[in-house]
This record gives sequence, structure tokens and C-alpha cells, in this order.
Amino acid sequence: MKIFCVANQKGGVGKTTTCVNLAAGLAKIGQRVLLVDLDPQGNATMGSGVNKRELAGSVYQVLLGEQSIAGARTRADKCGYDVLGANRDLAGAEVELVDLQAREQRLKMALAAVADDYDFVLIDCPPSLSMLTLNGLCSAHGVVVPMQCEYFALEGLADLVNTIKQVHANLNPDLQIIGLLRVMFEPRITLQQQVSEQLREHFGDKVFATIIPRNVRLAEAPSYGLPGVVFDPSAKGSQAFIEFAKEMEQRIKTM
Repeated sequence: MKIFCVANQKGGVGKTTTCVNLAAGLAKIGQRVLLVDLDPQGNATMGSGVNKRELAGSVYQVLLGEQSIAGARTRADKCGYDVLGANRDLAGAEVELVDLQAREQRLKMALAAVADDYDFVLIDCPPSLSMLTLNGLCSAHGVVVPMQCEYFALEGLADLVNTIKQVHANLNPDLQIIGLLRVMFEPRITLQQQVSEQLREHFGDKVFATIIPRNVRLAEAPSYGLPGVVFDPSAKGSQAFIEFAKEMEQRIKTM
């Protein structure tokens, strides 16, 4: 079982879109996937067709040790993967985790119990460096960083790389950046092309070959409670995510 965080400290860069579509793409090519929503907004939960207001069990209860993942997960039938959902309750976890033992290792310990059930675990992290994000980073083998090719994105990336280095040094020696995924890409905008080139010069093969274009169908899909890959499989953005799923599958063979 390989565990990946989809993380970026900047908000609105397409983390959740990347997470649900990669999960659906991997499920389509025959992988067993668990999506863990660590964001109190619960967008990845809703975007997988699971109602966050009606969760029988959530990631919040798992972090506090009140429930196992096996008991708290929900099957996202139309998407083909399992969801460990999140809702507003999770916002309180930040405070409650502070007093617990091994507070940054709670998710890691819970995931160990379902190691045989999945090929991939994808964790949608909130856009901040909180105890929740830390739980994600401590349980992961690697980080997938979705980013827009804009000037400010490069600055945010420097912060994230530093955070990953610190977690790697102090808490999780397995952690590495698996790759940077260029999302919401507009090839007609010269600046985006330039930033894309800079990324490739600086990070080399850490930049995924697949590029996710800006795509209306991908943007519409969440309002139907589905990943774009399921909502409209023929859309350009969906096709790109299926290519990305195949690339991920190849990349972990070399890990």
C-alpha cells in the first residue's frame, strides 16, 4: 500500500480536484483506492458523492481513536473507491489532538490496520500547516503537489519544500516529493509556459509529464458530486487525469 498526500500550502490550486480525480482515475485502471479527506471543509468527501452531513463515521473519530478506518469508511459507489470523510467536526480536532500521545502519528497508526485492503491511499490535506496536515505528512510515503504555473505559485512551493524537508528530518524519514503536477494549465498564456519551463529546469523529472488543462467539465463536476473523470470521461481534463493515474502507477514502481 502506497500512501500519498496531495498538498500545497496555497489554497485554491486544485488540491481537491486532483485528489478526487486521481482516485477515480486509479480506480478506473483497476487499483484499490482509499481517499482520506483531512480538510474540515469536506470538499473531497462531497466531490466523491458522499454527503458529509450524513457520515456514519469520519476521519475525526479515527484521529481521536474512537473508530477504526474499517468502521468509518464509506464506499463511493459511482466513483469506485472508498472515502474516509470529513466535515465541520474536524475543525475541533486541532485542539483535541494537542493533548494526545503521538498526536502527529494518529492517522499513520490507523492506516496500518487497513494496509492489505488498498493499493493506494490519497490524502487531501488542508491548505495550511496544521496538526491535520502534519498527520497526513507523517503517514505518507510521498507528496504530490498540484500547482498552477503562476509567479506566486513558485513562492508557495519554496515554503512547502521546506516543510517537507523538516518533516522528513524530524518525523517521517520515508517522506519525499513524488512530483509536481501542473494543473489549470492555459498553453496560450506565455507566462504559464515560462513558469512551466522554470519548474522543469529546477525540479527536472520531479515534474510529472502529464499536464492538466483548464477545463470547464472538470470545474462543473463537483456540483454534481462527482469527479470529472466519472462525470464526463471524454472531457479533455478527465482524459488528462487518467493519463496522470497511469503515470503515477508507473512512478511508484520505481520508488
